[in-house]
Amino acid sequence: FAARLAEEFAAQRVGHGLAEGVQLGSLIDTDARDDVLALIDDAVSRGARLVTGGEPVGERGACLSPAVLVDVPADARCVREEIFGPVAPIVAFDDVEEAVAAANDTIFGLVGYVVGADLQRALSVADRLEVGMVGINRGVVSDPAAPFGGRKQSGLGREGGHEGLLEYLETKYIAVDW
Repeated sequence: FAARLAEEFAAQRVGHGLAEGVQLGSLIDTDARDDVLALIDDAVSRGARLVTGGEPVGERGACLSPAVLVDVPADARCVREEIFGPVAPIVAFDDVEEAVAAANDTIFGLVGYVVGADLQRALSVADRLEVGMVGINRGVVSDPAAPFGGRKQSGLGREGGHEGLLEYLETKYIAVDW
């Protein structure tokens, strides 16, 4: 899995988001890029191996080649903090219960991802993840028609979809004995 993901990541064309053929644009600024690079460096210093990416791209801007990390230890910052950059830390587990427990062992919970061939099992895992959104066998979960938001320290409330519209309404309950 890690090798195939690394191949896909390495093939991504990184650059200005409006340039023809670019598949991955810039982070918001160089400080954000440097924060992501610090997370990668932390993981590597703790024993993770960088399979691909994790390099600034171009002389200007905040582009970063998408990174795949393997053998990432549980205490690495990139599995304890929200990354907000193109980094896939891969952590191996002996069973699904261990994976779910590790995924939920964080103060964050914006989005989680499940990859698998058994849809029922994937849905079962997705249901147990303490996150606001889950992507099963897909990387992009955002959709204007769907609610967007997280759990824990990753947000309260939703934007988008029916749930997001409710944020703009004032609900009134009226109880009457006639």
